Amino acid sequence: MAKAAILVVDDDAPIRRMLDRTLSAEGYEVSCAADGGAALAAIELSVPDAVVLDVSMPGLGGLDVCRRLRAKRLTTPILLLTARDALDDRVAGLDAGADDYLVKPFAVEELTARLRALLRRGREVPEVLAFADVTLDVQSRIANRAGRELHLSAREADLLELLLRNPRNVVTREVALDRVWGGPASASLNVVDRYVSYLRRKLGEPPLVETVRGVGFVLGA
Repeated sequence: MAKAAILVVDDDAPIRRMLDRTLSAEGYEVSCAADGGAALAAIELSVPDAVVLDVSMPGLGGLDVCRRLRAKRLTTPILLLTARDALDDRVAGLDAGADDYLVKPFAVEELTARLRALLRRGREVPEVLAFADVTLDVQSRIANRAGRELHLSAREADLLELLLRNPRNVVTREVALDRVWGGPASASLNVVDRYVSYLRRKLGEPPLVETVRGVGFVLGA
């Protein structure tokens, strides 16, 4: 089996060298970059199996690198390294597209264990839901109709997933409110109707989502 390729990105040279030695000893093919710009350039040449990425770097920081990679639809697992342990910092990292978060100083055993978990996850076969000419990649949330990408919001993608998992079955407003919004404490039934309307508009013609008056909605009636 070929070695998994890991890109280590950190402006701290001693940490880069330590990670290079540690991960190489674990059997990985390791390459290193000292800043965000060099990391993006390296990934343009060869996409690694995972990225170990420091958050705080001069110039292009780790969060910006994450956002740019995800904007390019790159699904490579990203493990962020940071000295900041505040909840807001962890949330910002995950919202930027990171898959995991490790606070410095860290035990190398924990880093290698988290990396193994990310690589296992990265090898999983993506789940793609389909009905008629509509598809949705559950992990990336990328939806298409007849080969045309649908630019859906997170709620719209969640609603489409719910409908795709229940084709030709009526999905009540109450079920949609519970599954997509977390229940009536977070939104109202009118919000469900509004988002179904948004989704219909983005799906285009011919129409696929039918309203069952007083009950809910059905995909492909």
